[in-house]
Amino acid sequence: MTSQPLNHGTGPGTITPDGCAVDYYAMLTPNGEPEFVHAAIPEAASILELGSGAGRITHPLLALGHEVVAVDESPEMLAHIKGAETVRSPIQTLSLPRKFDVVLLMSFVIETPDDELRRAFLRTCRDHVADDGCVILQRKLPEWYDTVAVVERVVGDGHVMRLTHVERPEPHLLNATMEYTVGDRRWTHAFVSRRLEDDFLAAELDAAGLTMSGFLAEDRGWVRAVPQVG
Repeated sequence: MTSQPLNHGTGPGTITPDGCAVDYYAMLTPNGEPEFVHAAIPEAASILELGSGAGRITHPLLALGHEVVAVDESPEMLAHIKGAETVRSPIQTLSLPRKFDVVLLMSFVIETPDDELRRAFLRTCRDHVADDGCVILQRKLPEWYDTVAVVERVVGDGHVMRLTHVERPEPHLLNATMEYTVGDRRWTHAFVSRRLEDDFLAAELDAAGLTMSGFLAEDRGWVRAVPQVG
């Protein structure tokens, strides 16, 4: 009998290895993130988007004038992306023969509880960022782990998001389950997330050859790092 992965999902259509529902992700629209990233990077910057999913952020970044290479391990996710070069690969084993102005790691992927996997993600970022470029990471605020609770939110007509389960097995870990309902379709996504305190994340970045250089906003959810050179 095999154990269930830390992140897993249920529902109609393809479910990716990390529990994400392709049909659901293909319906999602951005919430200001592309413009936020665009304002923090050079015009027409080349972007390596790690864990691109179905292109929710990819397509607006293209429209804003950036060259984007979208990476995901799910061919079903990548099939939804139009206008960008796509690469099917796990983040941790990606090896491309070029570097980028910006390496983008969003959707809280960096919060994996697997230390080795997180460090491999950061090494991939370092390996693919230009010496004068930057890495942009998205994380949940450390304080979020203390306050998050079961909640329901109506996103739109017939679209409801519910956080149905919250458990804290250790002070820095959170087990949670999201439920997404759109009309008569329903998906669940169970995941484990690790709190990334500022000092801890700075040390992880340093070990990968990156230096935390600040935050893109006062809430500290968006982290900017630059490569250590020399």
